[in-house]
Amino acid sequence: MLSVQGLSKSFGGVQATRDVSIDFPKGSLSAIIGPNGAGKTTFFNLVSGAFRPDAGRVILNGQDIVGLSSLEVVRRGMARAFQVAALFPSLTVREALSAAVISHRRRSWTLLRRFPLADTAGRVDEILSLLSLEAQADTLSRNLSHGDQKLLDIALALAMDPSVLLLDEPTAGMGTEERWRMIGKVQQLWEHTGMTVLFIEHDMDIVFRIAQAIYVLKYGQVLARGTADEIRTNQDVIDAYLGTDHHVAAQAGAV
Repeated sequence: MLSVQGLSKSFGGVQATRDVSIDFPKGSLSAIIGPNGAGKTTFFNLVSGAFRPDAGRVILNGQDIVGLSSLEVVRRGMARAFQVAALFPSLTVREALSAAVISHRRRSWTLLRRFPLADTAGRVDEILSLLSLEAQADTLSRNLSHGDQKLLDIALALAMDPSVLLLDEPTAGMGTEERWRMIGKVQQLWEHTGMTVLFIEHDMDIVFRIAQAIYVLKYGQVLARGTADEIRTNQDVIDAYLGTDHHVAAQAGAV
């Protein structure tokens, strides 16, 4: 579904990513983790077309998408939700989703008419249901709680009908209960749609709970890859990121 091959990017004298190669199988749920400055967001920017790599390829559904604009990448089947939600503050949730669906279907001219249009309503209702936003459908986006704003950002990404979904720190800025609600929705969405999902996350309890595969970046390189059990016991990862205290707590929890 998605294959990243030899991806490298420098900013001045700083090497943000170095020869990163990862294959993400179709329908997989993968976490990208690592310390601050590890290159996680740069990696997402390169994969999604926001940045152009100095070297390497990004193969999506068998096609190299390096050099395509972000819009063209979306048209090929990849969408992204951001750490800071990008919303339409003056529109209701339903109106925002309707606008996104209409735009993706290349019918933006119809936005000059009253909407939602009848032929987009079904898709909008489906997305609202997937993320349990039905009760907020007529709420202005700017009046949503922080957690619901993040859910709406994911909903807007879903309006692009992606086969690959990138989630940049979906639980950022949330309290414990809200974090688990969000990640439960992400897991439910993945199970329901069968999409390939990649997410950046700092909460290791969440990562170890739901990720099928975990990729650890350090200084722009892949330090380790594996399952939750493999990563939590990897000494290089413990030294570089998890720390001894987290490792001991994980071991105690396993016992």
